[in-house]
Amino acid sequence: MDQMPVTIATIKTKLDDRIGNNLTVTTQVGRKKVTTRHGILRETFPAVFVVDLDQNENAVKRVSFSYTDVLTKNIELNFDND
Repeated sequence: MDQMPVTIATIKTKLDDRIGNNLTVTTQVGRKKVTTRHGILRETFPAVFVVDLDQNENAVKRVSFSYTDVLTKNIELNFDND
């Protein structure tokens, strides 16, 4: 996301506007380890959002993340059309 919003509510609002868009999710899984997954933002809920993953790259069909993950920078979202 371009500039990081400062509240969970603003993160959710920004994601609500991008449902159906392709994105890349970069996840911090360790001190110096990251995983990158490609998918489509499918749904947003009050506490989490759901990403349908690219089936050619991942064994899992969909994953959910909390808005807190974005706020604390445990994950980074990059939309393809940015």
